[in-house]
Amino acid sequence: MLALTAVLSLALSVRAAQADEINIAVAANFLGTLQKLAPQFERASAHKLVLSSGSSGQLYAQIVQGAPFDLLLSADTEKPKLLESAGLAVPGSRFTYAIGTLVLWSPKAGLVDQAGQILQSGSYRFIGVADPANAPYGAAAREVLRALGLWDRLTQEHKLVTGENITQAWQFAASGNVDMAFVALSQVLLSDGSISGSSWLPPQSMYTRIDQDAVVLVHASHRAAAEAFASWLQHDPLALATIQAAGYHTGD
Repeated sequence: MLALTAVLSLALSVRAAQADEINIAVAANFLGTLQKLAPQFERASAHKLVLSSGSSGQLYAQIVQGAPFDLLLSADTEKPKLLESAGLAVPGSRFTYAIGTLVLWSPKAGLVDQAGQILQSGSYRFIGVADPANAPYGAAAREVLRALGLWDRLTQEHKLVTGENITQAWQFAASGNVDMAFVALSQVLLSDGSISGSSWLPPQSMYTRIDQDAVVLVHASHRAAAEAFASWLQHDPLALATIQAAGYHTGD
């Protein structure tokens, strides 16, 4: 019995010694999903995830300036590719971990119709959007409004309220400061698969597909652990199911 206890203690101490803290920069739209994934990975690996969230543009700028992240989960493909070009990402480590869906959403039932005709009606005060320069979902919202011929008009009428990232755009609508906002489907999808409030899903043809890429960073303090998490995120059935349940697609 003492021998068995000693073996178990040794195994636990070895596992603890191998555990690392992985510093992950995660796009705001995926933070909630990653918070669900973190305990799953931590149980499977003993590594701990330390999460820092913001717009993809903000996180990219921080990495270029030397922020000590091990891995970037961006909301686009552009920022990871730029990091590769700059020699700041591990070659061959980039992969698409999720494909996002844009939704026009209001917490008020019945406000947003399922065809999005409310946008043309003008019977609203403000629409929330994430900053198109830094947030891919904001850029997608701009594409949709341009396709409808509304972007310039709404800009001139000061009906667009811009958030630093997609979380802030969601907060604008959730708090009632704007009537509705373009957000990520993952932010408003309920556990039963329905969408809270009222919403319109713009056709995919109206905006560039939101491929969200991840990349391991060259200056990672815990590169092996970061690579282990990247592999787990791509291949673990529970991880993939969690991502899909949150309103994303995986794979092609």
